[in-house]
Amino acid sequence: MTNKPKSKILVSACLYGHCCKYDGTNNLLRDKTFQILKNTGRLIPVCPEELGGLSTPRVPSEIKEGRVYNKEGDDVTAQFELGAEKALEIARKNGVRVAIMKQGSPSCGCKRIYDGTFTGTKITGEGITVRKLIENGIPVFDETEANLAKLLADGDPHNHHH
Repeated sequence: MTNKPKSKILVSACLYGHCCKYDGTNNLLRDKTFQILKNTGRLIPVCPEELGGLSTPRVPSEIKEGRVYNKEGDDVTAQFELGAEKALEIARKNGVRVAIMKQGSPSCGCKRIYDGTFTGTKITGEGITVRKLIENGIPVFDETEANLAKLLADGDPHNHHH
């Protein structure tokens, strides 16, 4: 039996510990499974918002009616879409099969996102990058599901049923 190299996992850079959140901080994930993945070099950190050309720190953004606006009312959809494209490119280049993304983010949220009113109200929905990954066959988990993501990444690529 050959010991195949384990597949890489795309991850929001803020969870990895990079200070790339809109306010210049991070969301370092201390989850044990996540730390093991990190220490074994299996995580590929991306910040779609930085990849799309937005600065850190930056004005917070939320999705409204399919477009992304920052709190000052500027339409930043183009930057978010560019960041999503670049994140997907990085995922493909690294043979990524699974992603772990930061819940609530307008790029990385995979179940809940803010509703566009900047009142802290969350609704069901997906961030721009997450939607792009899912459309391209890469399942996305949030930061509470590192163990599930690892299981899927470790599984046989020719043998996963939904």
